[in-house]
Amino acid sequence: MEESKVLDGKTLRAVLSILQWWGFNVTVIIMNKWIFQNLDFKFPLTVSCIHFICSSVGAYIAIKLLKIKPLIEVKSEDRWRRIFPMSFVFCINIVLGNVSLRYIPVSFMQTIKSFTPATTVILQWLVWRKFFEWRIWASLVPIVGGILLTSITELSFNVFGFCAALVGCLATSTKTILAESLLHGYKFDSINTVYYMAPFATMILALPAILLEGAGVVDWLYSHQSICSSMIIIFSSGVLAFCLNFSIFYVIHSTTAVTFNVAGNLKVAVAVLVSWIIFRNPISALNAVGCAVTLSGCTFYGYVRHKLSQQPSIPGTPRTPRTPRSRMELLPLVNDKQDKA
Repeated sequence: MEESKVLDGKTLRAVLSILQWWGFNVTVIIMNKWIFQNLDFKFPLTVSCIHFICSSVGAYIAIKLLKIKPLIEVKSEDRWRRIFPMSFVFCINIVLGNVSLRYIPVSFMQTIKSFTPATTVILQWLVWRKFFEWRIWASLVPIVGGILLTSITELSFNVFGFCAALVGCLATSTKTILAESLLHGYKFDSINTVYYMAPFATMILALPAILLEGAGVVDWLYSHQSICSSMIIIFSSGVLAFCLNFSIFYVIHSTTAVTFNVAGNLKVAVAVLVSWIIFRNPISALNAVGCAVTLSGCTFYGYVRHKLSQQPSIPGTPRTPRTPRSRMELLPLVNDKQDKA
């Protein structure tokens, strides 16, 4: 009976974490697209910088004023050695996401972001020299095929936006690997992670945003008609971005890898549907098929990873130069976590 209550509590926590993650994620994406398209505020670096500032302030209020979580003290050298690299990659990831939203529809951007499992495997194979079973590589075929079909049939295709979203997949893979190490290796909770990471990201992005977009922002302030309402929307997206940053790390802690994978794919489908309802961007039948194939491939990839993680190690098996040391080397680092108590 007691065990059943614990399981129910875990399930409820997982469901709530996923729902809040979906809500914040879809809302931030739609608001950012609205800012670029309807408010004519075409400055992705500035929008990203505002998001980081709001995240810094939000984390400070949560820890210092509201005392939601105690501050985890980190040595100065560890801040620069561990947190700064993650902040840099995180910054690149957010900026590229906003840049891609500036040029391509939400549906296309979200489909390209589903390419992340493939970039994760390729990145670990090239950089970390990890080898994967043929089933892992085979599971990437529908993902790559779906992305190709979606790109070829995209009616609003833009090369710059496409490349930004594609490179963003690499940044996402690297960021998630670093996030796993930071959260689990250093026992950081989500708010402390944002507390230390967001100021670094703001510092990294502030100067490029001023140099590249400062003049354009000033012109927009002078020429735009509804400044007050527009600024409320822009800064509200920053507040929601802080909530999204919190929810991402929270959902990683509250769910298993398989649940996270499936929920992520469903989140993409929800974002595509909501964006189409709001912006009515044209989507061809083949484009929709490509998106469906990509999401199905992502789900299949998560299923294969889960099955491989359940296989027992065979002791005494002779090793060859291409034989992994353990079953964990068959799997990407991203989200390889056990069920949490």
